[in-house]
Amino acid sequence: MQRDRRVVITGIGPLTSIGIGKNSLWDSLIKEKTNVKLEEWFVNGELWEKFYLHKIEHFDIREFNIERKKLEEIKKWKEGEEVTDLYYLLAAVQLALEDSELKYNPEDNNIGCVITHENPGFEQYFSKVFDVFFEKIKRGANKKESFKEFYQYLSKDSYELQTFMVLFHILKTFNIHGFSLFVNNACASGLYALEAASQIIKQGKCPAVVVTAGDYPRIYKHLWFKQLGMYAEDGKIKPFSEEANGFILGDGAASLILEDLEYALKRKAKIYAEYLGGGFSQEGWKVTLPSIGSDYYQKAIKEAVKVSGVNKEDIDLVCAHGVGNSIIDRYEARAITDVFGKNFKKPLVTAFKPYVGHNLGGSTLLETAILLLCMENNMVLPVLNVRRVDRRMNMEIVKAKVKTNLKVALKTCCAFAGYNAAAVFRKM
Repeated sequence: MQRDRRVVITGIGPLTSIGIGKNSLWDSLIKEKTNVKLEEWFVNGELWEKFYLHKIEHFDIREFNIERKKLEEIKKWKEGEEVTDLYYLLAAVQLALEDSELKYNPEDNNIGCVITHENPGFEQYFSKVFDVFFEKIKRGANKKESFKEFYQYLSKDSYELQTFMVLFHILKTFNIHGFSLFVNNACASGLYALEAASQIIKQGKCPAVVVTAGDYPRIYKHLWFKQLGMYAEDGKIKPFSEEANGFILGDGAASLILEDLEYALKRKAKIYAEYLGGGFSQEGWKVTLPSIGSDYYQKAIKEAVKVSGVNKEDIDLVCAHGVGNSIIDRYEARAITDVFGKNFKKPLVTAFKPYVGHNLGGSTLLETAILLLCMENNMVLPVLNVRRVDRRMNMEIVKAKVKTNLKVALKTCCAFAGYNAAAVFRKM
């Protein structure tokens, strides 16, 4: 018979354009820094596209105290290619493990792992396909010859696109032998991953689970969102603003260590917060637009509050998805105000994408890491770039830092393809 288990967060490992590691990141956040760069993309030596990006600069996986032999094995398997988004995930895991001081037998352990990423390796793979295709056209190769050469050159890269391979590399690098899982629920993936990890612990499968998410967005993902009219041409994300005009992408990854409370207390681990549970819903309507007029998002938020065991009046802070798209923002604001009432005073509402960009499948876990740092420091970060909140939102957002005692916080997300999620955290 299963006993009740409580799940806590004991390690934070963020990797962002404004800071690597929790201390560096927090220092930049309270100074309201960003690192937006104008990327240039060339095709055959000609400038094709310019776009803004929250960019990680001077990243070197060798600086993260990961066993050198393991990195060499990955590089050998990948035939010398450096795969940045995998390295982001590895770096985030290492940072979180160091922060948690979690120790385990590398040969015999029951540590679990849940990984999420929308499409690992996609950007670099797409570039290689384009290069090979262009070369074949120049040579005038026929269809049969082109297919044979495509297969020979890209077969291993194609195999590596299978998501279980990303999970494999992480498990092998960190000698993790417990229950493992890869999930993908678009931008809401991080919250789904947290719930999966929580269930793994509550069912007694593992005493601790590493949860990691990230993305390395470049030209192809940018072009997709630009084509949809969701790219902010001025390079500024303005959630819930009268001037909201889209979002820009952001490099990054984050890892959290979840543990059974008794396990964490026994080893005297630092505890950031307790994960009280999440709520989830699926609209089953459109891919790029929310189901306007429905109450699916409200149901996810209400479910999260219900399973958490707290009253909605106890929630001090909401960290919203806040993408800076007026349609999606209004959909989200309506869900929040349906739960808490129009023009409510509590909880406070903030959003973090203006600091680090939209990290796609890694966004909710990265923003949860920032939320936990806010709770640790009893500081609510303001929403950047917003001069006037759109009155149609019927709610206010934080526009200047607020020092206050944060005990309970709610993270929300309405993702593409209708994946709605919310989760509640309580400071221990």
